[in-house]
Amino acid sequence: MLGGDKIGGEAFLQPKIFQLHEGTHNGEKPYECKQCSKTFSRASYLQRHERTHSGEKPYVCKQCSKAFSLATHLQRHERIHSGEKPYECKQCSKAFSQASNLRVHERTHNGEKPYQCKQCSKAFSRACNLQRHERTHSGEKPYECKQCTKAFSRASGIQRHERTHSGEKPYECKQCSKAFSRASHLQRHERTHSGQKPYECKQCTKAFSQASNLRVHERTHSGEKPYECKQCTVTFSRASHLRVHEITHSGEKPYECKQ
Repeated sequence: MLGGDKIGGEAFLQPKIFQLHEGTHNGEKPYECKQCSKTFSRASYLQRHERTHSGEKPYVCKQCSKAFSLATHLQRHERIHSGEKPYECKQCSKAFSQASNLRVHERTHNGEKPYQCKQCSKAFSRACNLQRHERTHSGEKPYECKQCTKAFSRASGIQRHERTHSGEKPYECKQCSKAFSRASHLQRHERTHSGQKPYECKQCTKAFSQASNLRVHERTHSGEKPYECKQCTVTFSRASHLRVHEITHSGEKPYECKQ
């Protein structure tokens, strides 16, 4: 290449660009942030970093006016509007709008779990799943309800709890329009329409629509009676049977004939 500088098999037309490239090899970082003293190999990297201090967001979405500090963040955001998914999995052709989402997805194929718990060595494919797991060790509950101060270790837990205050029921049955606050409650309800019984007893193959009903049934085989009367220590396989028994101690007669 005429008039060009060359290093490591790569050529450059301008000496200035060549000097910048050389800095990637020798580790030189001549551009220093005046606020935190962090150094960078390029002026453009320093300018980008300085926005973390100034809060400047020069890249604005033309569709919704949301602003970003980095051009790459704007490009990623714009795919929400366009629906573009340029990152495609080579194994199953599933496509994603972000390269990071593709990398996470690829772990479902290769089984890679790079995030490991330091306390119990359990490994995860996502950093967020590791963080959530670590709370089982620390007991941390960072998500607190503003109405009753009850705290949760997961964001999904507080979202579900907040519906007990708001009465919101976003999960609606398509067959009868009955609404539920939890997706799991809707799924359980839908089995009353479909007749599906996915929970099967391994000992007698009897099947149930709810996991809780299977657990109760399994006690007929195991003889387990986890519900104990505090007054006389008689035990029962069902909570409802214990409640009926407790009435014999209290003398309560809750069922009154209206005739």
